[in-house]
Amino acid sequence: MPDLAAADESAATFEAERPRLRALAYRMLGTLGDAEDAVQDTYLRWHRTDRSTVRTPQAWLVSACTRICIDRLRRVRTERAAYIGPWLPEPMIVETQDSPALDDTLSLAFLVVLERLSPSERAAWLLHEAFEHDYTEIARALDKSEAACRQLVSRARQHLKEARPRFAPDRAAADGLAGRFLQACVAHDRAALMDLLAFNAEAWTDGGGKVRSALNVIVGADRVMRFILGIMRKQPADLQLRPVRINGMPGLVGYVHGTPRHTFSLDIVDGRVAGVYIVRNPDKLRHLPPMA
Repeated sequence: MPDLAAADESAATFEAERPRLRALAYRMLGTLGDAEDAVQDTYLRWHRTDRSTVRTPQAWLVSACTRICIDRLRRVRTERAAYIGPWLPEPMIVETQDSPALDDTLSLAFLVVLERLSPSERAAWLLHEAFEHDYTEIARALDKSEAACRQLVSRARQHLKEARPRFAPDRAAADGLAGRFLQACVAHDRAALMDLLAFNAEAWTDGGGKVRSALNVIVGADRVMRFILGIMRKQPADLQLRPVRINGMPGLVGYVHGTPRHTFSLDIVDGRVAGVYIVRNPDKLRHLPPMA
């Protein structure tokens, strides 16, 4: 007869690690569906393995999930290369995480930067910097030497340093600046927007070829200001805006007849809005709750 107690213990072990595995998979893959699939594949491998040979279940699960994510990321990169317009991760309404290191890696702006890394660099950096694994654990997860993993983390750290600062702004200051920015958008206040935007600000819009959106990243404060005001003039009269935190950063969800039509989030660096991230692809909004 099956050992039901052992099966229950195995399932409990996995469920205890599920939130951490999901957090890792989302940061690796950028979409909730792919992340859930990776976690489910990890569970299937866990269910099929001889668990009596597993000394540290948590490390085994992280290693299995990491390898699955690397394989999946290599496949989806071809699809993203053919994506119509800028590709953005799926937005989540998330207040905060248990770990400040995880908070720093959740914003859409940071996930976009992670796309510059190779799958192995991305995995090594996340495991070391966000999930606080040592190089022995990372080497086991990636099936590489510790020296090779140190090189991967070093290269990833350099790429990220060149792309953007690591640390998130003070939450109260960011929320205050975001509030002023959104008020300026609604009021069509050109001067206020220019004062709040960084000189080299960027606007990203992800429509996925399914709804109208800019096909290229908009760069420069003046161009971003004009682009945003152009969007505001085209909004339907029955649009309702709900302030939320998108991936832990200030933002909002726009609803029409209770259905999410877009998310809007800000990347704030050195007291200015450095990035505006607008997701309009309906496939990436399906998981968001309707407006109550």
